Amino acid sequence: MFLNPEDTIKHLSLHEDSHVADLGAGSGVYTLAAAKCAPAGRVYAVDINRELLPRIKKDVEAHGYENVEVVWGDIDRIGGTNIRDASMDAVIMANTFFQFENKGAAVQEVKRILKSGGKFLFIDWSGSYGNLGPKEEHIVLPITAKDMFGKAGFAFKENVPAGDYHYGMIFTKK
Repeated sequence: MFLNPEDTIKHLSLHEDSHVADLGAGSGVYTLAAAKCAPAGRVYAVDINRELLPRIKKDVEAHGYENVEVVWGDIDRIGGTNIRDASMDAVIMANTFFQFENKGAAVQEVKRILKSGGKFLFIDWSGSYGNLGPKEEHIVLPITAKDMFGKAGFAFKENVPAGDYHYGMIFTKK
């Protein structure tokens, strides 16, 4: 199995009025799953690739969701998501962390926008898989991710299933 965003996102226990940021939204699959779970809330689909944003917006509209805002943002820069401090109940970062040049700033950006006690769903590649995934030297191992987020003030809550090629974890902001 590759990824199943609707199953994975259930581990966030979103409420219908939750505010969620999908950082590095890419194709928008996690954005759509969050929008479905939080119809009275707000979902922010943030990506640095401006070419992806109209496609996400089109998919959101095709599904009839009115609770999504598509935002250009630079996730590995503190303040780069253009989201207010401590305003998100949940943050999703799926398949993007390995790409960041400034991983420490990306960690701090998640911390900045997440409310105290808020949940963070982190998913990344567990290997390169013959170049199906990122180059081997860009892989961030689960133990490294736990350590980085722990040192930044996040508490590890649980591992979540994320398919055959990825690992997933839920953290909470202390």
